[in-house]
Amino acid sequence: MDILHSLKKEYSLWLSLVSVIVITYFEHLLSATSIGNLIGLGVIFVVIIYSAMAVAHHAEMLAQKFGEPYGTLILTMSAVIVEIVIIVIMMMHAHNPDLAKDTIYSAIMLDINGLLGLAAIIGGLKYGEQPYNVDSSNSYLSMLLVAIGIAMVLPEFLEQQYHMRFMMFNVIVFIMLYAIFTRVQLKSHKYFFEYKDTPNECDEEHCHHGEINAWYHASILVLSIVFIGILAEILSLFMNHTLQHFGLPLAIGAVMVAVISAAPELITAIRAAIDNRMQTVINIALGASLATVLLTIPAVIVVSYMMNLELNLSLTPIQTMMISLTLLVSMVNFNDGETNVLEGFLHFILFVVFCFLLFV
Repeated sequence: MDILHSLKKEYSLWLSLVSVIVITYFEHLLSATSIGNLIGLGVIFVVIIYSAMAVAHHAEMLAQKFGEPYGTLILTMSAVIVEIVIIVIMMMHAHNPDLAKDTIYSAIMLDINGLLGLAAIIGGLKYGEQPYNVDSSNSYLSMLLVAIGIAMVLPEFLEQQYHMRFMMFNVIVFIMLYAIFTRVQLKSHKYFFEYKDTPNECDEEHCHHGEINAWYHASILVLSIVFIGILAEILSLFMNHTLQHFGLPLAIGAVMVAVISAAPELITAIRAAIDNRMQTVINIALGASLATVLLTIPAVIVVSYMMNLELNLSLTPIQTMMISLTLLVSMVNFNDGETNVLEGFLHFILFVVFCFLLFV
């Protein structure tokens, strides 16, 4: 009875179900006009964001159940799965070889510069400086440098005939890298990703981890991701029509995908910054970027190979410069174990520049 009572309050699931039925029924009518496309795009985008917030909630409940760093790992994995589902669906419909690359690039800019920058600003204004374990940021950034360099910069210097062979090689390498890094994060060097002086979020009176039903939250999380995938297929139709009608750059579609996948992380990171838990913010922002590169790239490579879709993962010169600046500033800022307003502001400025360059 408790589960049925809780299920009745899963408003995002019911809203997603109703949206799928209603939009599917009126799909052809809406897609026939520019106003209809905008309405369909807006409604589906809002519903997906709302569903992503539900993903964040259930991931947070699982995080409370299992503790760190398992909590942020669950959250980042959920976000990456959402991202992979949407990218694959939109690749099949849009036939845009740059979609995956643009989405991964957008996700990195959003996670490190947007999410982490905003969280550092908010936390810095409230607490001045917020501590974290510097070993975690060093580990994440070194992995990001290697992964991005191998998958998205190096191909630019290879002859075209070797690209597919090199991408299939990357699938094996990246799966190995993520498996090794996950073992380090959860087993041998778990203390790298924890900060001992982080204040407890609850006391014994209000904290009842044993009462959290892990199976229920995991099931609703998976079901929410399934609905997001269904809604993403409908979204791709309205998005393609809208971008073409208004002559907007296709990269905006990639940014929308990144925003949807990062929504659960953004909500959780802001809450963590307000609660003076910068270690959680670091784990989410840098961990999500790393998971995006190490998991999304192999997934889109395999899908593009199986479905004979064209795929381009090589960064443009502007994208290479922006990612280089982001990682360089990150290495300078995140080497002392504390964040402040200035560091957050520098990253947020890079995010503003990224948004501006979308229209250049």
